[in-house]
Amino acid sequence: MHIAEGFLPPAHAIAWGVASAPFVVHGVRSLTREVKEHPESTLLLGASGAFTFVLSALKLPSVTGSCSHPTGTGLGAILFRPPIMAVLGTITLLFQALLLAHGGLTTLGANVFSMAIVGPWAGYAVYRLLRRTGVPLMVAVFFAAFVADLSTYCVTSVQLALAFPDPSSGFLGALGKFGSIFAVTQIPLAVSEGFLTVLVMRLLAQSSKGELTRLGVFPADERKRTETTEAVAR
Repeated sequence: MHIAEGFLPPAHAIAWGVASAPFVVHGVRSLTREVKEHPESTLLLGASGAFTFVLSALKLPSVTGSCSHPTGTGLGAILFRPPIMAVLGTITLLFQALLLAHGGLTTLGANVFSMAIVGPWAGYAVYRLLRRTGVPLMVAVFFAAFVADLSTYCVTSVQLALAFPDPSSGFLGALGKFGSIFAVTQIPLAVSEGFLTVLVMRLLAQSSKGELTRLGVFPADERKRTETTEAVAR
């Protein structure tokens, strides 16, 4: 999801920036409303952004000669919904482009679209679907993080294939090549990120269960049962 500075043709870079802009603007409004109505969520928002920044800043060598990265967007999407994650992801990618030379300013729109928009929405959709079918919370968290990670690289493969179609087989041939390059290392990375996100969610469940209940991660009636059990125990 870190397409390098100047790597995309100008027309593609502009198009992806235009496609990403409405999601980011909507996310800014959602983030402003969240902070205004619930200032106590600021710490958890910062933690979600930091989680994404740290994971997506890791450069892990690929057996194909390229580098792959976790994304860390699944956690924020579950906690604060994808629109807010679009803003946190954009801030993350902007700072990485300026400070770490990961990605770039000309390719920021493309990187935002894959990592900060499609990844969170795909992961959150899987999370909601699994929760509605009665799947346990931590299982749903694992698959949300897994899908958010893997879908980001699927979109990046599409972006690169559109920009650089194969001379003989065109877009589909290029898509197969780029997809196979990322798939070799990204699937185990997505699995690892899923387990790490479950671990972080377990820690948050212990330290911030009230906040997670307000955010809808835990049902309100579950919190009441927990409080009743604790009161009886005391």
